[in-house]
Amino acid sequence: VQLQASGGGLVQAGGSLRLSCAASGGTLSGYGMGWFRQAPGKEREFVAAINWSGGSTYYADSVKGRFTVSRDNAKNTVYLQMNSLKPEDTAVYYCAADPFLPRLQNGMGRYWGQGTLVTVSS
Repeated sequence: VQLQASGGGLVQAGGSLRLSCAASGGTLSGYGMGWFRQAPGKEREFVAAINWSGGSTYYADSVKGRFTVSRDNAKNTVYLQMNSLKPEDTAVYYCAADPFLPRLQNGMGRYWGQGTLVTVSS
């Protein structure tokens, strides 16, 4: 399975972006999906996760109320809607998939995308 993240770019503080992560080459049936980010000089951190049905979502405290994770299983795609962006949200954002949601919440994943850069200017 290959994951392709897209949608990153340059945005002013307070703006919005929507990231997408499309899966190909196999099925993600039953898989949870997660978003992570890594800022320059920092370790990769968990951002959000969603279970297979989309009925359960989880967020890092730093993005709660601003980011929304969703998925369209018919399109094998997961999304991250990012609103009220702050300069500290600047990072490379990665998507990942794993059969076990707790693994994603702990920073692990069976499949990883290549990352998309989000830059928020002040």
